[in-house]
Formats: sequence, C-alpha cells, structure tokens
Amino acid sequence: MQDLMTIKDASIWASKYIGKNVTPSNISYLIQYGRIHRKGDNGNTFVNRHDLEEYYNSHYETREDRWKKQLGNDLNWNLSFSEYKESETTKHVHRLHPYKGKFIPQLVEYFLDKHTDNFKDKSFFNAGDIILDPFCGCGTTLVQANELNLNSIGVDVSAFNAFISNVKVGKYDINDVRETADIITKKLKNFQKEKSNVKFENKLLGELKKFNSDFFPSPEYKYKVRQKEINEKLYGKEKSEEFLKIYYKLIDDYKILLKQEKDISFLDKWFLKVVRDEIDFVFEQIKSIKNQNTKKLLALILSRTIRSCRATTHVDLGTLKEPVTTTYYCKKHGKMCKPLFSILSWWQRYTQDTIKRVIQFNQLRTDTFQKCLVGDSRTINIVKELVEKYPQFGKLIKKNKIDGIFSSPPYVGLINYHEQHAYAYDLFGFERKDELEIGPLYNGQGLEARKSYIKGISDVLNNCKQFLKQDYDVFLVANDKYGLYPKIAELSNMKIVNEYKRPVLNRVEKDRSAYAEIIFHMKEM
Repeated sequence: MQDLMTIKDASIWASKYIGKNVTPSNISYLIQYGRIHRKGDNGNTFVNRHDLEEYYNSHYETREDRWKKQLGNDLNWNLSFSEYKESETTKHVHRLHPYKGKFIPQLVEYFLDKHTDNFKDKSFFNAGDIILDPFCGCGTTLVQANELNLNSIGVDVSAFNAFISNVKVGKYDINDVRETADIITKKLKNFQKEKSNVKFENKLLGELKKFNSDFFPSPEYKYKVRQKEINEKLYGKEKSEEFLKIYYKLIDDYKILLKQEKDISFLDKWFLKVVRDEIDFVFEQIKSIKNQNTKKLLALILSRTIRSCRATTHVDLGTLKEPVTTTYYCKKHGKMCKPLFSILSWWQRYTQDTIKRVIQFNQLRTDTFQKCLVGDSRTINIVKELVEKYPQFGKLIKKNKIDGIFSSPPYVGLINYHEQHAYAYDLFGFERKDELEIGPLYNGQGLEARKSYIKGISDVLNNCKQFLKQDYDVFLVANDKYGLYPKIAELSNMKIVNEYKRPVLNRVEKDRSAYAEIIFHMKEM
C-alpha cells in the first residue's frame, strides 16, 4: 500500500517530481482518460506512484530534450511559458471567443513590458507608447497593451475579427449586461415551453447515461482501450448502431425536426432545426437592445454559444467534416455522445463566464486607447481613419507616430480566417473579404502561394512604415518553415536584428508533434 496515493497526495508528489504545479484536477484527468489506472474500491480512489512515474517519464520530463532533438538546440524553452496554467494563458477577456491561430498573452507581455533577462537584454517600449498590430486577429496585442499602459491600434481585413477585438477592450455597464442577459434567458425559457426539444433532450440524456454506464464505464473502459484490451473502432461502431434504435424511437415520440428546410448558408447546414429556431429567437432579442455596448457584448456571447452548438462531433469541432444529426460514438470522451438540441445551457454558461472575465479585466485595465480598424493593412491610411473616427487619438498619432509593431501575420496556407467564423458572418451580416486574406488555406503552400505571401506581408510592412517613428521596433511571430522572412525583410527595407525561436506547447489542433515559431525582431535597414 505504500506506493498507493490519494489524488491530493499524488498531485503533491507529481509537482515535486516534474518541478511544475500539478493539481488534483490534473491527476483526476489522467485517471478519467485512462492515462493511469485507478486503484481502490468502496468509493476510495488511489493511484500507484510507479504508474505516475512511468507516465511523467514518457510524457513530460523529457519533453524539452525530445523537442530540441527535433527542432534544434537554439530552441528557447523559456519562451514556452510552460510554467503557466491554461487558466493563465487564457486569462480574463482573452477567452471571450474561440479563435484559431492566436498567440498567448504572456508572449506579448514578454516583448512589450519593461523587464530584461538573459535573452531580452533591453526593453523596447515605455508607458504611453503606441503599438500597432496590422494583423489584429482576436485582439491579444490590444488587450495586453492596455494592461501594460500602452496605446494600441489594430487593423484586420475581417470585420468579425475586428468585432471580437473591439468587444474585448470595450467598457461595459456590468449591471445592465447582467440584467439584459437575464431577461433574454427568461424569454428563451418561455420560448422553449412551446417546443418539445427540452423534454426530448432530457429523456435522451437519461437513456445515454444508462447506456454509457453499462457499456462504457469510466475510467475502466478508457484504460482497457489504451491497453488494447478493447478494439475501440469496432466496439464503438457496434454500440453506436445499437443505440440508434433507442434514439430514433425518441425522435418519433417527441416529433423532433432534425434538418432545416434549406441547406444554403452555414446556419442552414450546421445547426439542427430546433437549435436554429432558438438562435434566431435570441438574436431578435439582442437586436432590440438600446445600449450599444451591451448589445455588442451579448452578440459576442451568442456567437460563442452557437459555435459550441454546431451539429458536429466533439472531435471535429475545430475542423468540420459533415453535419451530425444522430447520437454517435465519441472517441474524445470514450462513450456515446449526441449533438445539441438547445442553446440554453451554453448561453447561460458563457454569459456568466463573460461577465466574470470582463470584471477581471476591468481591475487590470489602464486608461489608454485601443481600437481595431477594419481594413487592408497593405493600403489603409491609419492616421486618416483615426482622425475621422477617433479625432483625439488621431491627432496624437499624427503628432507622435507609432513606436512599433507586435503582430502574428497569417501563416502560408494554414487557415481561412473568414471561414472559421462563417456562422457569425451569416448571423450578423458582416461583409466577407476572403479575397483580401494573405496566405489563406485555399491558396495552398506551393511556390506561387509563397511568392504571393512574401509580397502581401512586405506590402503591409511598407504601408505601415510611413506611420512609424524612426528607430522603430517590429516584432513578427511566424512559423517560417519555408524561410520567407529574410526576403520579406529585404523587400520592406528592414533588417532582422534578432530571432527568438520558441516551442509552442498548447496548440488547439489535433497534431501534438514538436512545433516551433520564430519571433523576428526587425528594424529599419
């Protein structure tokens, strides 16, 4: 028994063993997903120290060495920020909405703040300086600039990206947000009373709970799969077909409509009929809100909600394949799962989470200027736009100019930035400008795509240079596997004065292989 530990004791032991904080929740996760075997009976849960030691030896302790073997010894592990928990890398408003391809706030802080260390031997910016992000994305640079008492301007060709960014840095009457959201929630519940989808889903959940308990007991089932005692593919398919008989009977009993009449737009295709009805209902309520800031924040909550309610499997949430209208065996959770038949639970959860995060950011924010402009960074006249829309700051930037850039340009052939939020474009009616994206997925990664990318990024830098001070500092975060940035620097009449190569540990994609990106520090030639 001396090698058996409680979950709490195991977390203490593991923290000492790997030199990083391991919580009881982390240990529970390892048990739940079959990484280590659960011991004990009569409701008592123990883990074996040798199982934990074996797991961390193969999965954690040698990770830095393994990655350096694959990516090179010039990998700066300090820039992995591995000491931070996920709650810290997604702190406050940074998690108001999902977004592919964003960097973590700690990376922005590292280069924008005043600290120095063995790798960063000088600070580059001072309080009150102006930072530009010409590929603003979801606004990470804007938020962190605010936190660090810096002014910042973002530019993005995607109207929805700009919307996310501006909502994050917006100021809100929290009481009005809470009260308005509560009113909409009550109206949605009344709307549901006219439907049968809630009763249906509750009945379905009961049947799934019983079925999963019988055939996919956790964590025993997951452990047996990992030990290859069960052929997951065959077993999952067999039980999935078995449960469908129960599912279709419930569909008939409650007269649930699954597919919508049309299959034209994203909203038509990727949401069950009962879910689409609720989306449209809530959106109508939001459109009638008079307080514009409250309206924008609740609209973003609705967007986040409907993204979680798409008719797809949990495994394919990041990259959609085909709409799913039935129960299915879920490889991610190791049991039978289902699509969603109501948005209510996610709407309530995200409303509470958003209010909490906005309050947290309010305690940290400074009285500085942040705004993301919608436009093409290759051609936009930033000063003119600001003078017209935000005269006070426009005059300041015209006089003082921009101190530098911190940005992560799109990668070649990796993401379609408009398509990842197609549901929001459909719902809100934002104009799409897919043709203006630089390096989109649909252009691939071939030679012509790379040439186009080089021209696109250098055109952005050349346009932005006219708004920068002399002796500016430009930091661009890129996975430059094709070696394009030396040419980009040359065409922009800039020189690369330093490169910081960092491992990227927390990626949203399924690929967990060793991966690095470079922060290029560029200055005037």
